[in-house]
Amino acid sequence: MWTDVVDLREFYGKRLGRAARRLNLAALRERWPDVRGARVLGLGYASPYLRPFTGEAERVIAAMPAPMGAARWPTREPALTTLVDEFDLPFPDRSFDRLLLIHALEFTDHARVLLRECWRVLADGGVMIVVVPNRAGAWARLERSPFAYGLPYSEGQLSRLLKDNMFAPLGSGTALFMPPTRSRLVQGSANALERLGNRWFSGFGGVVISECAKQIALPLLREAPRRRVYAALPRSSRVSGPSPATRGE
Repeated sequence: MWTDVVDLREFYGKRLGRAARRLNLAALRERWPDVRGARVLGLGYASPYLRPFTGEAERVIAAMPAPMGAARWPTREPALTTLVDEFDLPFPDRSFDRLLLIHALEFTDHARVLLRECWRVLADGGVMIVVVPNRAGAWARLERSPFAYGLPYSEGQLSRLLKDNMFAPLGSGTALFMPPTRSRLVQGSANALERLGNRWFSGFGGVVISECAKQIALPLLREAPRRRVYAALPRSSRVSGPSPATRGE
């Protein structure tokens, strides 16, 4: 079941959501430090993470699946959001160079169909980042955030799913080591907890972040059909056999 866009917007408007956004965005920017000239698509509820890219990219679009609903973004500028059917995106093939998939994969009942559409709209050589709740993290267990809903993944599970759907993993890790608590003291120590978690508890972040590239399938090489060659035997090489007179003796 999809989380409603109203609940997602409300979460990111609160202090806990703003802290989660800041930590996740830092991890995203480590992988995409520069998107100048790129066409960027955010699919799911990606708008809290797209703002830094709007000043660099050629274009930025936030596509929100119909089961989730859509919210205007940005609020005081020309809208960059669109409501979409996640299984039939309204974009031509190879439309985007970068694709950020967040608050989407864990909610869908048809992950392969969704990833197939991501593959279709991603340009040849394009790169996608997928963010999902971490099965081993605390955020998937405490119902204080949207990361506690939907299907969580481990790094290995997400990597296999991407490989099976024609994406070549470039690297993965976890982020959001701060516990999902409203404590101001804990949130004030979020950066220190993030450094500590990355160094000593790398498998226990709240989210799994996987970067992958679109994989182009090579055509199957078929063997050329073999031609049967007939060679005429020389007269002296005729095969001898019993004469008609001696048959049956």
